[in-house]
Amino acid sequence: MRKLLGLLLAGTVFAAVPQAMAQEKLTLWFNKGFYPAEDEALNKVIAGFEKKTGVKIELSLFGVEDIITKSVSAVEAKTPPDGAFGWTYDFRTAGKWAYEGKLEDVSDIITPVKDKFLDGVLNSANLEGPGGTRSYYAIPIYQQTMHAHYWADMLAEAGYKEADIPTDWHGFWGFWCDKVQPALRKKGMRVYGIGQPSSVEASDTFFSFLSFVNAYDASPVDKNGKLLINDPKVKAGMVNALKDYTGTLIKGCTPPGSLAWKDVDNNVAFQNKTTVMTHNATISIVAKYIDDMNKAKTEEEKAVAKKNYYELAKTISWPKKPDGKPLPNLVSTKIAVVFADAPNKKRAKEFFAYLLQPENLTPYTEGSLGRWFPVMKESAERPFWTTEDPHRKIVYQQFVKQPTVPFQFVYNYKFTTVNAENVWGRAISRVVQDKLTPEQAVDEMFARIKQLVEG
Repeated sequence: MRKLLGLLLAGTVFAAVPQAMAQEKLTLWFNKGFYPAEDEALNKVIAGFEKKTGVKIELSLFGVEDIITKSVSAVEAKTPPDGAFGWTYDFRTAGKWAYEGKLEDVSDIITPVKDKFLDGVLNSANLEGPGGTRSYYAIPIYQQTMHAHYWADMLAEAGYKEADIPTDWHGFWGFWCDKVQPALRKKGMRVYGIGQPSSVEASDTFFSFLSFVNAYDASPVDKNGKLLINDPKVKAGMVNALKDYTGTLIKGCTPPGSLAWKDVDNNVAFQNKTTVMTHNATISIVAKYIDDMNKAKTEEEKAVAKKNYYELAKTISWPKKPDGKPLPNLVSTKIAVVFADAPNKKRAKEFFAYLLQPENLTPYTEGSLGRWFPVMKESAERPFWTTEDPHRKIVYQQFVKQPTVPFQFVYNYKFTTVNAENVWGRAISRVVQDKLTPEQAVDEMFARIKQLVEG
């Protein structure tokens, strides 16, 4: 009898083991951070969530292109992760996914904290669902806009100082092209006044070019999603934007290779000092020197990086619009999503609600060394942004003190396809390489936009 009881107890123990091991799991896909601090902050959030809920998170980190490719394939196969965060979801996929019913409505996450977001942030989360009804189908994580950087020592070598930089539209671009570049070349320096992304391959191209379009109030779609390509004022503004943008290339004021640049190449050209000024959609160009300081193996290396960051590389806002009014900053909000076909949507929502808490989201954002700006008011007012850091204080001004506008895909999700095809970069190439007039290139561009949006 005693032996039989022992066998029964043993059977009970062994039967309990598989049940205890069946821990609940949550599958998440994220972009891999630019800097170690980003991934470290994310890992801390994950550890905190696991401890709080007992849920085991299976995290996969991907590069920018890989997460798009894998996400699209998984969504089409109806085998997506529970939740994901991709830096280019807003540009390329989220609007289409929402409209097709591939995303879970996350209003229960957003609505309770709606008032905590900075103005404009929720535009990119309020997407058209099936049937065209708008709701919150995405979770804002952080945001980016366009900045301008220049080398103070190169500017001084050309005989100028920061106070000499014009703030009017044409004066600003002409300054680098017609004054700074010739002055440096007279001294034997084979450099270019502007590093201007202009390829079909680079997302930097459409971010930069659409900032020119923004300056001319030439958006081809209105806030209701209606195309404006038949509006003469819109066409005239687009033609002027294209003239200005291609003029830099035609005059030889940006490296000829910029017609084939990838997203990183304007960074490289600036950091190699082959360009004096460049525009970029984050401050990653200068944040590199903070990263260099952190990684420096010698005091000399650290001193060089420190000087580059605090003294030589400068960040400034863009000039005023051609009509003299302030230029609203074109903002992209980086979003996370919960997939409709995911097996554990409930926990995915819980995780992103947890991530949105300031004690979690703030270190994740700041881990990017200023590359991304906060989406929450509380985080934006931290000393990280409001103290006298020479670069972040400009970023703070752009997001908090200056007007902002969203991309066209916020108003019509089919503009994600327009951006993916980069009709903007193709128009630039048609003018510079194929010798079309800006008017001809705009007509061709508008015809293609009409096909993509209405076809």
